Amino acid sequence: MASPSLLSLFFIFSLLLGMAHAHYLSPNFYARSCPRALPTIRTAVNKAVAKEKRMGASLLRLHFHDCFGCDASILLDDTATFTGEKTAGPNNNSVRGYEVIDTIKSQVESLCPGVVSCADIVAVAARDSVVALGGPTWTVRLGRRDSTTASFSAARTDLPGPNLNLSQLISAFSKKGLTTKEMVVLSGTHTIGKARCTSFRNHIYNDTDIDPAFAASKQKICPRSGGDDNLSPLDGTTTVFDNVYFRGLKEKKGLLHSDQELYNGGSTDSIVETYSINTATFFRDVANAMVKMGNISPLTGTNGQIRTNCRKVNGS
Repeated sequence: MASPSLLSLFFIFSLLLGMAHAHYLSPNFYARSCPRALPTIRTAVNKAVAKEKRMGASLLRLHFHDCFGCDASILLDDTATFTGEKTAGPNNNSVRGYEVIDTIKSQVESLCPGVVSCADIVAVAARDSVVALGGPTWTVRLGRRDSTTASFSAARTDLPGPNLNLSQLISAFSKKGLTTKEMVVLSGTHTIGKARCTSFRNHIYNDTDIDPAFAASKQKICPRSGGDDNLSPLDGTTTVFDNVYFRGLKEKKGLLHSDQELYNGGSTDSIVETYSINTATFFRDVANAMVKMGNISPLTGTNGQIRTNCRKVNGS
């Protein structure tokens, strides 16, 4: 086994490598090679969100689950000889929006064959989804390339789960180079979307850091057994990107255990309080954190490929 010092050096090297690759990304990457790419993505996202508001949250979540690598590995379907990330615990029967990405990819391929990566489409679609639901915009740096493989095991272990405590959340985000404040503000994207009963059952039945009336209302949706796929909004304005999520935490109305851990007498309480009363600060910080997260270890240059079909590696 490597010594702690060697492991630390490897971790630092990995972070620096990811940061170096991020320098290859540019907001103008497709300005000449596919100038209509970004308007095409935005139009398709707006259409999908207009049809189903929840899709905005789903496309944002798809970006999160891809970026804990930003290489479109999550989009690869399983084959007879390959098990991808879609059936890993955090993703299975949970992550959605794949068909919207397929539609966008098809449209962009018709404009500029073999130019725009699936990874970039996912990143831009996440931004456009937030804007469509009333949230802030940010400049997406582009030039990511698509992976030729995926890791079922990494998807199981790297993605923060709904039952983590505060120290575990801080650690999970820190491993990806994200600060505690960035962890809190990115958790604030739970201001849109819904969660499955299986993700919050333990919190509403067994935790004490929850408003009793709120817990009782959620127990009507989520029984002690069965109903795993029953859905509940993550905050009180599930189709509007705002700071209501943080206000809910102060009232002990966090739906997930991991949500309420952000406001439970710990080191992040003051951050939650700031965002709960200042939407502008939340919007500014979440936009900056989304840019940073989107730059985690992208494939650039000649690494990876530009998939023709986001669901499979070229030539397979």
